[in-house]
Amino acid sequence: MKNTIAILGALAVALGALGAHALKDVLDASSLASFKTAVLYHLFHSIALLAITRGKYKRITAQLWLWGIILFSGSIYLLSTDELMGLSLSFLGPITPLGGLLLIGGWISLLGSNEANVDK
Repeated sequence: MKNTIAILGALAVALGALGAHALKDVLDASSLASFKTAVLYHLFHSIALLAITRGKYKRITAQLWLWGIILFSGSIYLLSTDELMGLSLSFLGPITPLGGLLLIGGWISLLGSNEANVDK
């Protein structure tokens, strides 16, 4: 899991730099704002994953956040840049809220249990 988190964190920073520098002049304001939202959620949940793996955690929390990052942020990255890439990816629209639900589910999964399912 540590390697996955390292890759997720590095990717969040790299995509944030891409949005701030390379994409700011080629995306419209709405698409750029969406891209920035994806980076923000991606980075926050990468840090949250790192935090929970530093101690006892529920494996389901990590899985929900991991898939939430992929589906939520990943779909927004693609949707906000599809025109730039010359693609029509509107079919990904329903995936974004599913990813958001997984992120929310990860937070909810932290409730009510002190049991550890440590992935070591």
